[in-house]
Amino acid sequence: MRSDNDIILSTDHLVKTYRGATSPAVDGVTLSVGKGSIFGLLGPNGAGKTTTISILCTLLQPSAGKATLLGHDVVRDAAAVRGKIGLVPQDIALYGSLTARENLYYFARMLRVPKSLIESRINESLQLVELTECADQRVSTFSGGMKRRCNLAVAILHHPEILFLDEPTVGIDTQSRNLILERLTELKQQGMTLVYTTHYMEEAQQICDDVVIIDGGRVIASGEPRQLVAEAGGCDNLEELFLVLTGKQLRDRTE
Repeated sequence: MRSDNDIILSTDHLVKTYRGATSPAVDGVTLSVGKGSIFGLLGPNGAGKTTTISILCTLLQPSAGKATLLGHDVVRDAAAVRGKIGLVPQDIALYGSLTARENLYYFARMLRVPKSLIESRINESLQLVELTECADQRVSTFSGGMKRRCNLAVAILHHPEILFLDEPTVGIDTQSRNLILERLTELKQQGMTLVYTTHYMEEAQQICDDVVIIDGGRVIASGEPRQLVAEAGGCDNLEELFLVLTGKQLRDRTE
């Protein structure tokens, strides 16, 4: 059991209802994230994962409930929260006409990295995601995996205490996916806390210390992946448990 001092992020009955919606996108989510851990936020399409992440990153305000990050309320102390977090969004957030290095320089300035540290931080981030040799190529020429890795490099430029990742390995090659997972584990070992959403249950079972599974905006299971699988009975892995809890009905979504 973790003490309160080990909890770096918590929510208390968090609710978000979009205007005109008949039901909440997030419906009473309560969770806690331990310092220096990788925390998995799992669920099928439309479960409320991205909305929850957006609230925790101060991009959306909750309709009810509370979220606290490093002692700061994400609504009242939004500016303080933004200085302590990094975000790897679900969509690629890069400028294709710029090189990788130019993208990182631009975002380093946006993230208020001290000028004296910008060059070293850029080189450090490029090296972490193995893009040093391609640093001066336009991002528009990059493969999907390279773009995802560059997205990660941007998010860690300012050395955030908490890193939020919204499906950072979707649609990429196996090698890039493996590299990203290895680097996330390294960031955890260096003391960073990570909140991770993914549709790949084997990823969550491989790298997450704790997970919460949500469906319909509500928490339906939480705990250590291996413990959850063991307690379920009849399930060999997290993917099987996920399907038992959320069903096999397709959750296709259109724009």
